[in-house]
Amino acid sequence: MGIGKKIVLLTILVVVFLFVFFFTLMGAQKDLKFTILYDNYVYKEGTKADWGFSCLVEGPEKTILFDTGTKPAILLHNIEEMNVDLNKIDAVVISHNHGDHTGGLLTVLKINPRVSVYLPVSFASKYEQKVDKDKTRVIAVNESMKICKDVYSTGEMGTGIKEQSLILDTSKGLVIVTGCSHQGIVNILKKAKEVLDKDIYMVFGGFHLMRHSDEEVKDIIKIFKEMGVQKCGATHCTGDRQIELFKKAYGDNYVPIGTGNILKIDLK
Repeated sequence: MGIGKKIVLLTILVVVFLFVFFFTLMGAQKDLKFTILYDNYVYKEGTKADWGFSCLVEGPEKTILFDTGTKPAILLHNIEEMNVDLNKIDAVVISHNHGDHTGGLLTVLKINPRVSVYLPVSFASKYEQKVDKDKTRVIAVNESMKICKDVYSTGEMGTGIKEQSLILDTSKGLVIVTGCSHQGIVNILKKAKEVLDKDIYMVFGGFHLMRHSDEEVKDIIKIFKEMGVQKCGATHCTGDRQIELFKKAYGDNYVPIGTGNILKIDLK
């Protein structure tokens, strides 16, 4: 083979390699980062705890703020303490219409109004009247829907208190973030698997089990294990005793939640 043909062949091989490398890189998922901004429990010294929940989700196509806690002053304090820039948020997802999840919403929108806000359809219209419609896009969530690449809402669930949860589709399995789980944490897990027929890697947030007995919680934990939930982190409205039962059952696979904690999932 002549030198000219060898150069042509080498050039083709390099182009093919770069083509494959580029598209492999484009299809790869970025690592996920969850920053707990509002919770009943303190994890990082300097942050403040209060009844409520808020979590920043980074890594997907869009940066998402899930719920906004109760008191704007505490939310802003923790945001400053964790060096979070609200102007980098693309979307806000509110689980349900309770003050311990919506309290900081309007404050967040004053700082960064150019976001999409995903609200359960049962109360979306109330908030549409309060936001700057020229800047903020309010999306009423009824059925399960895609928020961005690899991120979904369960859709509005429940008959009394209606609520949505967040589902992230990752290479390790589904990651589910809950607000209060008023419609039942097991029902949320089942819904997530219905939306995306994949194994559950991790679930964390409020499980709303404060009035459940030890035996009832143990039964729920058993269902978690039967459904293949690998990791979990119970917080907010779950209940202190109930949280201890999850910690004991999951051991090293229990994920502590609290203000200032950063959960990272390596997807490489």
